[in-house]
Amino acid sequence: MVSDEELNRMRWAARRGMLELDLVLEPFVASCYAGLDESDRESFQRLMGCEDQDLFAWFLRREQPEDAEMSAIVGKVLEFARTPPDRR
Repeated sequence: MVSDEELNRMRWAARRGMLELDLVLEPFVASCYAGLDESDRESFQRLMGCEDQDLFAWFLRREQPEDAEMSAIVGKVLEFARTPPDRR
């Protein structure tokens, strides 16, 4: 179970300095974060500690994270972002 405090922290963390990241991360947190298992939530929290430039490169698929867990959560965020809103 995800506490309201944790969810609010992740909503705040998903607000980045780049609009492109906000458009990917904020909807993911709102729709998916609470449904992630504990391991994926921890990976997402680590993801929010990464630099915006790295996130931008990963979400544009210009680069991939070296860490397998980080790569997996980036994949989940990308899968969500590619899913049409009416099918989420």
